[in-house]
Amino acid sequence: MSYRRDNRSSRSSLVDGFDNLEEGGLRASSSYSREINEHDNDKAIESLQDKVSFLKRLTGDIHEEVESHNQLLDRVGNKMDASRGMMMGTMDRFKKVFEKKSARKTCSYVGYFTVAFIFIYYLIRILGYFTLG
Repeated sequence: MSYRRDNRSSRSSLVDGFDNLEEGGLRASSSYSREINEHDNDKAIESLQDKVSFLKRLTGDIHEEVESHNQLLDRVGNKMDASRGMMMGTMDRFKKVFEKKSARKTCSYVGYFTVAFIFIYYLIRILGYFTLG
C-alpha cells in the first residue's frame, strides 16, 4: 500500500515539476529524481534486511544442526569406546582359556588325527585287497 501512495505522490510531484519547467525552473525535476533514488534505496534496504534476516535464521539453523551432530558423534564415540573395552575384555578371557588348554588340546588333536589317518589307511588297503583279490 505504501508503494502506491509513494507512487501517487511522485506522480503529483512530476506534474508539479512540469508546471515549474514551463516557468523555466528545473529544481522540481531534480527533487523528483532524488525521491525516486531514495525510494529505490529504501526498497533495496528492505530487500537487504529481508535477506540478512533470512541468512541469520539459516545460520542459526545450521548451528543447531551442527551442535546436534556433534552431540550424536560424541555419544557414538563413547559407545564405541565402551564396546572396545568390552571386546578387549572378552579377547583377554579367550586368550587365557586358549593359553591354558591349548598345549594339551593340540597334542590330543595331533594324536587323534594320527590314529584316524592310520585307521583309514589300513581300511582302504584291506578293502582294496578284497576287491582286487
